Amino acid sequence: MDETLVPSDPQPTDEVMNEVQQNPNKNPSESESDSDDSDDEAQQTVQIETLEIELANNPANYDAHVQYIRALRKKGDIEKLRKAREAMSELFPLSPAMWQDWAKDEASLGSGSESFPEIEKLYECGVFDYLSVSLWCDYLNFVQEHEPSVRECSPVGILKARDLFERALTAAGLHVAEGHRIWEAYREFEQAIFHTIDATDVEAREKQIQRIRHIFHRQMSIPHVGLRSTLVAYKSWEAEHGTVPDANSGELDGVSSYVASAYRKALEMLNARVLFEERVSRLDAPDVERLQEYMDYLKFEQSSGDPARVQLLYERAVTEFPISNALWFDYTRYMDSTFKASSIVRDVYLRATKNCPWVGELWVRYLLSLERGRASEKEISAVFEKSILCTFSSFDEYLDIFLTRVDGLRRKISQAGEVEDALDYAVIRDTFQRASDYLSPHLKDMDGLLRIHSYWARLESSLGKDLVAARGVWESLLKISGSMLNAWKGYITMETEMGNINEARSLYRRCYSKRFPGTGSEDICHSWLRFEREFGTLEDFDRAIQKLTPRLEELQLFRLQPESKNVGLMTNQRENVSKRNTPEKRKQGSNVGDEQPKAKRQKNTAPDMRKAKGEDKSREKSSVETKRLENTQVNDGKSSSAHGKETKDLTPVKLKYKDQCTAFVSNLGYQASCQLPLLRATYDDLRGFFSDVGGGLAYVDFADDAHLEAAVAKNKRTLLGKRLSIARSDPKQRKTRESLGRHAPVEHVGESGPKEDKSDTSQGATGGHDPESTNPHNDGDNIQLKGKNTFAVPRTVRPLGWTDKNNVKMEVAEEGEDEKPKSNDEFRKMLLRK
Repeated sequence: MDETLVPSDPQPTDEVMNEVQQNPNKNPSESESDSDDSDDEAQQTVQIETLEIELANNPANYDAHVQYIRALRKKGDIEKLRKAREAMSELFPLSPAMWQDWAKDEASLGSGSESFPEIEKLYECGVFDYLSVSLWCDYLNFVQEHEPSVRECSPVGILKARDLFERALTAAGLHVAEGHRIWEAYREFEQAIFHTIDATDVEAREKQIQRIRHIFHRQMSIPHVGLRSTLVAYKSWEAEHGTVPDANSGELDGVSSYVASAYRKALEMLNARVLFEERVSRLDAPDVERLQEYMDYLKFEQSSGDPARVQLLYERAVTEFPISNALWFDYTRYMDSTFKASSIVRDVYLRATKNCPWVGELWVRYLLSLERGRASEKEISAVFEKSILCTFSSFDEYLDIFLTRVDGLRRKISQAGEVEDALDYAVIRDTFQRASDYLSPHLKDMDGLLRIHSYWARLESSLGKDLVAARGVWESLLKISGSMLNAWKGYITMETEMGNINEARSLYRRCYSKRFPGTGSEDICHSWLRFEREFGTLEDFDRAIQKLTPRLEELQLFRLQPESKNVGLMTNQRENVSKRNTPEKRKQGSNVGDEQPKAKRQKNTAPDMRKAKGEDKSREKSSVETKRLENTQVNDGKSSSAHGKETKDLTPVKLKYKDQCTAFVSNLGYQASCQLPLLRATYDDLRGFFSDVGGGLAYVDFADDAHLEAAVAKNKRTLLGKRLSIARSDPKQRKTRESLGRHAPVEHVGESGPKEDKSDTSQGATGGHDPESTNPHNDGDNIQLKGKNTFAVPRTVRPLGWTDKNNVKMEVAEEGEDEKPKSNDEFRKMLLRK
């Protein structure tokens, strides 16, 4: 049975304390009992304090609420108990047993009719939360006992009681297992009214008899477990009033035909449901099985087509499984399709969200149900504000709630034909802003954020009639997620649809060079071209082509690079080979492209003066030597493949370079665009480039002079989009270069005396370069090489097409002749010019 309320023990008086002191030989068992009570009270106090702390930190702890109420009820702390119950009922629906306890406790403490309204309110809240026949019976008994007008059988009191009985029958009268209890209570009440009617008032008594008979007929027309006993009670009652001659006659003897027909039909319905009732009533079965039994039962009731019976069975199920969101989904969906926008549906949603507040879809459906039912803006706003305070499993659920709220506001404004007032649209703007502020940190670079801002911008321009505000929405999204391609496309689409072609073109100019995931960078370029074809002039199209062509070439070059995993592996291999094979003076440091500024483009670059005929001879000779080298074992039999890739056997070989057959290669590609990762010529790139001449690596060393000569013949060839500068390395000038240092000024003698030469060498040694120029210029006198890879300064090179138009003695080879090689000192001076 339920616990009863225990009042708190009174404090001991002074007389009691004196008596204890004067009678020290009092029964020791009484002292032990007092001690045990004191210990129990101390434990209760500690438990209550602990639960109070827990609830202060986490008010949503359902179990802590239940334990706290139970502890306070046991201790008898009435005020705290009442506040604890009120606090819990605001957050959660209370179980029928908890409502019964609360109402009984308040009834035991109250006196007279003053406390009746408060207790009646408790019962109303209880029967609203869950379906409970027991709670309804307690409510009906309480009203009959404590409502003065009902107790006195006044017309007002009788009418109130009958209304309450009818509500109870509507809520639980179809309950197959327990509904008969309410029917019997109703008949007993009417029987009591009959006995209060004066015997001389024949008309009133006959009217009351007809009322009781009608209740019997109604009860026998519905299936319930007490159907046969109800028939017996009915025949007995009719016999008392002389209608049925013999109550012990045949089952339906003396019963009117329409009552007998209704009874037989009800009995058939009961027999069809007996098995379902047995299955859902098995308390020893697992909850999963019982829930499935309810679902099967519901399918059966839905097939019968009686919405009232289906709804009651749903109520029974949610009472048993109040936190099954799947069950609430099914229940609300059925109510939406059956009862549409009635208040009954609204109440179901209210209880669904109270039992499962963590399910965002239930809140969305609740808002839509309120809108269908023409609920006031105040009520809808209250539900929305309550919903966004809940904790959901994903941010998409918050997004759906925000958008549902905006949808409702938009429809309200649109149906009015125009913006009713500034406050209406201000509510939409405020809702969007709150959604953006709350969700932006969590939905960055996601479609959800785009949905908010695109919808927002469209409403700003259509409903708000404010194009500046619409653009501000897009700009705020770009600040949050500027790398989201669809954000730019959405902004451009809005401007295009509104006819703002120049503004759309301006957006393309802002974003075409940005780096987007996947193929987004190429997509935006092609989108711009389509835009200019459809909306631009020929000049606009040409300007777009001029801007987009180099960008697309850069992107294509980037796509041709190895996968990032392979790039990391090759980088490690290059570092290992460099450590093994490069002398101390040639150790590579950081990348030049990371430290050197990009040089300005030189417009006048001298063409390569080498004859094609000379190149053909070199290639022919190189081909012969390459075939010979492929069959030659290098360093203990270790060889390299013809395609320039290292084999496993090459790894442990430690090559020693003596600068006897070394070529210096400059102007290697190191960076395609500031918008893309650095693109550097790798070991495999160089080796593959020289594979047909017995390729080498690093400061590219070759097997003999013949191969070196063939490699030099590759001067001005293109590798990774760069024209290489290749020349023979001369170690004899090494000491001279080192003794001169790296900061000596460089001058060339012109026609009018000494004159500064503003020409620089190829960027393979100095850093940044322009893709279209191998000889960029820098201004200044004393130029110092920056970066750590200054090892690449050559000892002696052949000037590959380099010219100085300011120098009278131009070092340009005659057509068809090879140019005169420069010494290391000359090359250093050339390199250090600015």
